[in-house]
Amino acid sequence: MFYQAYQFQDDLIAPMRDLAHRLQAMSSTLFWGIESEMGRQWSATLEMISRFRLTHERPDFEISSVLIGNRQVPVTIETALDMPFGKLLHFLADVDAPRPRVLVVAPLSGHFSTLLRGTVQTLLRDHDVYITDWVNAREVSLSAGRFGIDDYTDYLIRFLEEIGPGGHILAVCQPCVQALAAVAVMSEDRHPATPRTMTLMAGPIDPRESPTKVNELALGKPLSWFETSLLSGVPPGFPGQGRRVYPGFLQLVAFMSMNMERHRESHRKLYRHLAKGETAEADKIKTFYDEYFAVLDLAAEFYIETIDRVFQKAELATGSFTHHGRKVDPGQIRNTALLTVEGGRDDICGLGQTSAAHDLCRSLRPHLRRHHLQANVGHYGVFSGRRWEAEIYPVVRNMILAME
Repeated sequence: MFYQAYQFQDDLIAPMRDLAHRLQAMSSTLFWGIESEMGRQWSATLEMISRFRLTHERPDFEISSVLIGNRQVPVTIETALDMPFGKLLHFLADVDAPRPRVLVVAPLSGHFSTLLRGTVQTLLRDHDVYITDWVNAREVSLSAGRFGIDDYTDYLIRFLEEIGPGGHILAVCQPCVQALAAVAVMSEDRHPATPRTMTLMAGPIDPRESPTKVNELALGKPLSWFETSLLSGVPPGFPGQGRRVYPGFLQLVAFMSMNMERHRESHRKLYRHLAKGETAEADKIKTFYDEYFAVLDLAAEFYIETIDRVFQKAELATGSFTHHGRKVDPGQIRNTALLTVEGGRDDICGLGQTSAAHDLCRSLRPHLRRHHLQANVGHYGVFSGRRWEAEIYPVVRNMILAME
């Protein structure tokens, strides 16, 4: 019932947000003193009220061009494959020469794939980029069936088939587990679309290593608690009405609670920037929170299986991970080069959790494996921002280039 309560509250607040937005838009014509200090404070207050909301639709990627060499090249986004719980998006850069094809696997953890906008922008300089675009579960009809970890792995295999032989896979955060499982299954089957390289970035391959607050939360309660306390049915008015989900707004609250004072200070800074007319500084904060406050719901079975199989039982690390009842053996990976990346200040995925993949991929020869530790970044810095672009991306690019 708490999902219904959340939706009811949001519907009640919506008129207030709308009024604040309208008043702000009209302020420049209604109030002659809007450029005064008091006027800017009034406008800042209205904007803060109008921004008091979560969104449940994927933001735009806002990638229309990319700098390749010394020229700005147009980019168009096409849907290469459309499936009920996820789409395969293709970023088409207007270049003639063939480039390495890379599947970016976005996490399914309460946010949309646009969270990896910076990752994609950087990769586009040298690669033909695809991304998994997961659908908000509340928008998926019950007739589409269930979506668990095995189904997620199936989607990755199907996406790699669509991309074709000779591709590469780069997974960020939580889906590193499913990416490794997919490549292991494809390797054992000698699948022609088995990727040439696999880059795993800040993912819980073995969550028992350097446990963080995220790991402690997953281990601190029995599975039954997560099922009864955090799952809810999608309320009426949505295509997925009645589907059991883990609501995205709960995931957001969980993440924010880890650093609540930092988020409060960010919003205090936003108000001060708006009140002082410091547009550029305010826009940086607004851009981050526009993305951060865009949430999607997870299918209940996927969320519960992730808690159970990935975090509580650590199935991949202990050798008990299965795919539709078939044991998954990363030791079957022999020709896919492995790169693991970790952040030295990552408070979500601790040190050693991702590099554990090297022990599991025991059949890989030394020249087909590499680990990169970026000592001065947190979780998000592994795949976005200055350090990603200048120090981590070159390592990724070189690994891919070496296997082309």
